[in-house]
Amino acid sequence: MARNETDSDKESIESLNRLKNKVCGLNKAKLKEFLFNLTDECDALHSKNYELKDACAELKRDIRELKYDNKILKDEKIELDMKSLVLHEDLERIKETFSLTEETIITILTKLETESLELRQKAEFLLVENNKLHEKIKQVEMDQATNRHWNDSSQALN
Repeated sequence: MARNETDSDKESIESLNRLKNKVCGLNKAKLKEFLFNLTDECDALHSKNYELKDACAELKRDIRELKYDNKILKDEKIELDMKSLVLHEDLERIKETFSLTEETIITILTKLETESLELRQKAEFLLVENNKLHEKIKQVEMDQATNRHWNDSSQALN
């Protein structure tokens, strides 16, 4: 329900009349006392208002400083996050390299072991061949000695 302006005016007039009736019953000394008390309260409220304004201004300054500090911290966090990401990527690449290196080393070791086994087998084969050749040499020397002996005796018979 909306009030009419006339209703609002009537209430204001009635309120003023009541205040007037209360004040009419007071003497001048009492009115001065109320006026001084009212002035003191207004001054106190005025002082409090200034204190609150100063406190608000201080809080606003603190808020600006905190916002600035917060921005700096956010920027630092972003920078640290980026560095962390780069380091994480580097670590993954290093792990990958070590993994490849380990696989490469295993491959090379396997190849070397195979070659080593082949060389051992070849060396054993060559030792066997060498022993056979020594046996043939001995046989040839014996045959040569026999042939010489045979040649010497055939020349003696002639």
